[in-house]
Amino acid sequence: MRRVVQFSTGNVGRHSLHAIIGRPDLELVGVHAASPDKIGRDAAELCGRSEPTGIIATDDIEALVALAPDCVVYTAQGETRPMAAIEQIATFLRAGINVASTSMVWLVAPRLADDWLRVPLEQACKQGNSSLYANGVDPGYSGDTEVFSALSLVTRAESITVQEIFDYANYDDFEFTGTTMGFGLGPDDETPPLFLPGVLTNLWSGPIRNLAGLLGIELDEVRQRIEPWYATDTIECIMTTVEPGQMGAIRFAVEGVRDGTPVITMEHITRLTAAAAPDWEYPPDNHTGVHRVVVEGEPRVEINTHVSHPRLDTTDAGCISTAARVVNAIDWICAAPSGLLSIEDVPPAALIRGLMW
Repeated sequence: MRRVVQFSTGNVGRHSLHAIIGRPDLELVGVHAASPDKIGRDAAELCGRSEPTGIIATDDIEALVALAPDCVVYTAQGETRPMAAIEQIATFLRAGINVASTSMVWLVAPRLADDWLRVPLEQACKQGNSSLYANGVDPGYSGDTEVFSALSLVTRAESITVQEIFDYANYDDFEFTGTTMGFGLGPDDETPPLFLPGVLTNLWSGPIRNLAGLLGIELDEVRQRIEPWYATDTIECIMTTVEPGQMGAIRFAVEGVRDGTPVITMEHITRLTAAAAPDWEYPPDNHTGVHRVVVEGEPRVEINTHVSHPRLDTTDAGCISTAARVVNAIDWICAAPSGLLSIEDVPPAALIRGLMW
C-alpha cells in the first residue's frame, strides 16, 4: 500500500483526494490546504465524503514531509506562481518523496522544458533519489495517449489535429481560467494573460515538439493563433456574466509548421453558452465537451473522447479524469527510476492496475 499526501483541494484536488481515500491500495496520510477556511478540516469534508478520515488539512509543508509519504499528489495551481510551485515540489523531491502532478503543464514534456524549470527539479530528484511525473487531460491525455492510439491505426500520417471543444459555462474557475482567457473583456481591453505574445507557444510547444520528435520529423516553427467571439446578448453562467460586446467564446491553437503547412495542431474551442460562436465546431452528438484527435492519413482516423458523470457537470467529470491521470500512476511512479518522467516512460498496463475492486 502506498502512503499518499494530497496537496491542494481545488477543482482537481478535491477529486484526487476523493479517489485516494476510496482506493484500497492507497493510504491517505496527509492533506495540504492553503485557504484558511480549509485548514483544520477533515479530508473527507473537503472532498464530499461523509465518513471522517481523521486526516486534518494543514498548510505546514514540513509537517507533511515529516510524514514520509511515498508520493505527493500535487494539484495546486502552479502556472501563475511557478517559482513558488517549483520550490514546494522540490522540497518533497529532495526529501525522497515522489510527486505526481497535474500542475506546471510544461512538465508534460519534461525533457523539453526550459532550464529554469527543469534543472532545479532534476537536481531535487537526484538529491532525494525521487521521481516527478506530470500529466492531465489537456495538456496530457489528448496530446499523448489519444494521439498515440490514433497514430497506431494509420500506415502514414499527413497531419494531426488535437482539439478540446468544451462549454465552460458551469466551470467554477473564473479566478484562473476566466481571467487568463479573458471572458467578459471587450475588444479594446487589455490582452488577457493567456494570449500575450508567446504564452500559448510556451505552454503547448513542448507537447508539439515532443510529438514531432517521436514521429521523426523536424518542424520549421511553432506558432499560435487566436480568435475571440464577442457576445451579442447577455450570458449568465457560473463562470461569469458576459455583457453584449464582451468575449463569450475563444478559439486558439498552437501549430507545428513544416514547409509552410501546419502538420501538428493543438486547438481549443471554449464557449460559455452553446449559442456562442455558432460557426465554430461543436462536440458531436449534442455533448457539451469533447477531446478529439483527427489524423489525416492512410486511413483517416478520428477519435472522440467524452467524459460525463451522473451527478456532476461535464467540466467536473473532466477534472476527475485529470486527477485520474496521476492518481492511477502513483504505484508506478513510486517504483520508477529517479528523475523527471513522461508518458512515454509509462507502460500502459501500469495505469489501470487497482481500478477495480
